[in-house]
Amino acid sequence: MSGPVIVGVAGCSGSGKTSLAEELARELEGTHFHIDHYYRDISHLSYEERCQQNFDHPDQLESDLLNDHVGQLARGEVIYHPQYDFANHTRAAGMTTRLEVDHLLVIDGIFALHYEGLRSLYDFSVYVDAPDNTCYERRLRRDCRDRGRTKEAVAEHYAETVRPMAEKYVRPSAQFADLVVDGTESLDWSIEQVLTSLKERGLLELLSVR
Repeated sequence: MSGPVIVGVAGCSGSGKTSLAEELARELEGTHFHIDHYYRDISHLSYEERCQQNFDHPDQLESDLLNDHVGQLARGEVIYHPQYDFANHTRAAGMTTRLEVDHLLVIDGIFALHYEGLRSLYDFSVYVDAPDNTCYERRLRRDCRDRGRTKEAVAEHYAETVRPMAEKYVRPSAQFADLVVDGTESLDWSIEQVLTSLKERGLLELLSVR
């Protein structure tokens, strides 16, 4: 096989999935790949109209392009993926990032296990589970700290779209995971569970020879 081992990591916003994906990629010297960059380009809408979009619905991602790009990476090819500007709720105009993956690609996103075409490309998949109150508190801290949102705006957004969309689309995708880990437990323990599962499937050995 010429392409990398591909691991999908999903979970609700604030579950701890990105922390796990980043640490797994670091531990195994792989590439962390966040699917949020594939939110559709809605620059033709006004900023006010963009703010009203339901970004927690899977149709907001350009899943066909995402599947195509991950398929190319799976074949050992180079891609140029879009960049997303969270502050302005649209893609960064004219900006792409060159990506070539060596031996491990860790796909991270709330919908990483939602799209059937994407799931078919994985060698292994993980769902990070965490209760709603934990996810909300983590989301609140992140959005206020990193994305300039107010507490009131985060609370309203979470109640109106994040929570209902998670219940409808994200949590059900856990059924497709090879492994479910607890996002409230230590990150080290979750990583250990993933590494054990990869070893049992012969994927760690495969990584070592690529």
